[in-house]
Amino acid sequence: MSQMKVYTTTSCPYCVMLKNYLTDQNIPFEEVNVEEKPDAMRYVVESTGQMGVPQTEVNGKWIVGFDPNQIMAALEK
Repeated sequence: MSQMKVYTTTSCPYCVMLKNYLTDQNIPFEEVNVEEKPDAMRYVVESTGQMGVPQTEVNGKWIVGFDPNQIMAALEK
């Protein structure tokens, strides 16, 4: 079973698009709101070097932004 974490903020429209996409595709994910968990934001920046959201970790692979094709490719591995 794939493990997916989606790192988001409350006001990010791309985060909403990504969560809606995953829900529509019946893909389970764990949402981590980095506004509520500053340590999670530090982890994301240390892992990817990127400050923006959404960022998605799929089985240890990072996808930055709303990129359904990359997410689906990562799930297939």
